[in-house]
Amino acid sequence: MFRIALANIQFPATPEESIALAEQAIAQASLDRAGLICFPECFIPGYRLMGKLVPPPDPVFLERAWSAVAAAAAKADLAVVLGTERIVDGALLITALVINRDGTVAGFQDKVQLDPSEEGTYSPGSGRRIFQTVPLTFGVAICHEGWRYPETVRWAARRGAQIVFHPHFHEAEPGSYRPSSFADPANSFHEKAALCRAAENTCYFASVNCASAGSPTTSAVVRPDGTLLSYQPYGKQGLLIADIDLTAATGLLAARCKSV
Repeated sequence: MFRIALANIQFPATPEESIALAEQAIAQASLDRAGLICFPECFIPGYRLMGKLVPPPDPVFLERAWSAVAAAAAKADLAVVLGTERIVDGALLITALVINRDGTVAGFQDKVQLDPSEEGTYSPGSGRRIFQTVPLTFGVAICHEGWRYPETVRWAARRGAQIVFHPHFHEAEPGSYRPSSFADPANSFHEKAALCRAAENTCYFASVNCASAGSPTTSAVVRPDGTLLSYQPYGKQGLLIADIDLTAATGLLAARCKSV
């Protein structure tokens, strides 16, 4: 068994608050005896969405923030999948920074498949990676690419990932349906897609969102057979803690696919 934590916490009011909230969540995950914590998409400094007052990209701030989170990870002795952004050759990328339990940087998984609404702000990354924190092997598929592009999850499962983490950011739109149970048939397709990503690859799928009123999606962990292991009540702040059975994540169905 391996214990994970999903940081279903509030959207940060400022970039500085994003660091403080991340440090607090890491410390709490350590008290909960988790081996890894995953944060929502672009949690540091905050996802650049219309209506969100996020300052212009600042590489100096990002380096300082990453160092602070790395120090918190080392102190807590747990791995971190941090939703953030980075600047590469002048282009702003959505990414996940993976930090080892000793505070060293394992690497980045950039968002490769952007939502059309993001194309005016962010640039697509390229390539995919597998990460490890003993005994766990995992991949990362960020928001839109995990919901709409099954190959992003299958790629990781075919290469030994027992779980694919899915940092995303999803707020309620005016007049939208307000769910109270996971994958409600009246809701959008997004949470149903999470069940599919796990079942079609025989791996765990862990999706993490910020807590907000009326959110159409919440943080959840799906078993390799496509059934729901646990989910965070909609709009409720806190860590979703889950124990995953690594032996159940065989990757059998992903391995049978010849196309990825």
